[in-house]
Order: sequence, then structure tokens, then C-alpha cells
Amino acid sequence: MRLRKIKGADETVAASPYVIQRGALQHIDWKKLFGNDHPLHIEIGMGKGRFLMELAGRNPQINYVGIERYTSVLIKAIKKMEAAPLSNLFFMCMDAADLEQSFAAGDVARIYLNFSDPWPKERHARRRLTSVEYLKRYDAVLAPEGRIEFKTDNEALFDFSLESVKAADWRLLSCTRNLHQDPEMNHENIMTEYEEKFSAQGNPIYKMIACR
Repeated sequence: MRLRKIKGADETVAASPYVIQRGALQHIDWKKLFGNDHPLHIEIGMGKGRFLMELAGRNPQINYVGIERYTSVLIKAIKKMEAAPLSNLFFMCMDAADLEQSFAAGDVARIYLNFSDPWPKERHARRRLTSVEYLKRYDAVLAPEGRIEFKTDNEALFDFSLESVKAADWRLLSCTRNLHQDPEMNHENIMTEYEEKFSAQGNPIYKMIACR
């Protein structure tokens, strides 16, 4: 995926107190960082931060970390945090493939994957955030009762994700092919920027919740 480079984005991310810097990305002591022992939830591919910031604001009893690979995207979330800081939220600029460098076994109670890049070409299937390869990475950092929650508007990616859950011998806890028409799964749903856009166009939103 190619993104327009924003001048000064790298420097802004490197200087932000809301971003855990690269030199610290080695099995972080999350209890020490947050100053408490609250459960830790993370979002991979957090984009501009709307979903995670609203979630963190609603749930001060939970700690959150938003992971975004691109500084040109992360800078927009930083500006939102500067306007409305949240003590239970930090950001990280990193590739999700390096997850195990920063999170130890059992660190994470929940992983959110929202409108991830579908990587439509078959040769790129391993890069999809719901591939068996990534489920193995999540398995390495999730707590015993940990789970992942995945939303997308891409039916092909959703079908692939369901197959990955089965192939990895995970358990599917909940599943819907029309989230906004599912009263139970849509309860307290927080929409991302993409979700609002796609649903306004009449596209159904797919969601699954899975655990080991």
C-alpha cells in the first residue's frame, strides 16, 4: 500500500510523548508504563485513531495500545490525542509482524483488527492480518482467555478469515455478515472512519470474534 508522505511526520512521531519509541520496543513492562495492572487491549492497523480513542474514553479500566505502521497516518491520531489526551492509551509505530518483540506471552487480553488491508493477490495471502501466520503471532502474545475481533466490508477477506480460524484450530465465538442489522453483535459497536463510509454506501459490515 502506497501512502502520500507527509512532511515532518517522522519527526512528529519520534518526538511525541504518546508514542512508544522504537528503542523501547523490547518486551515492554506494560504495568509499569501505565502505572496499573489493568487488562491490555490493542488495535493493529489503527489508522487515524477514531475507534481506539473512543473505546479508551469509554473504558478507563482498560489499557489500550494502537499500532500503526505508517507515520503519515499515525500523525493524525497524535493530533487527536494532543487535543484530547487519554491516560490509558499509547501508540506504537511498527509492523505487526514484529508483535512478539514488544509483547510477551499473555500480555494482551484482546486484539482488534478493523478494515485491514485485504492484500487481494493470492501470493500476498500470508500478509493478511487474519492469516494463519498472523494468528500464530497473536497466539504468542494473547492471554489464556484472549480473543481477536475482526471487522471488514470485504466479503472475500472475511471468508478467508473464517477459513484461517478453522485451519489454525481456533474457535469462532461469534460471526455476522451484517453487523449493523445484528442487535447482539452491534450492541455498543464503535464505527471506524472506514465503517461509516462503507455502511453509508449500503455495504454490509462483516464481523467475527475468535479465540484459541
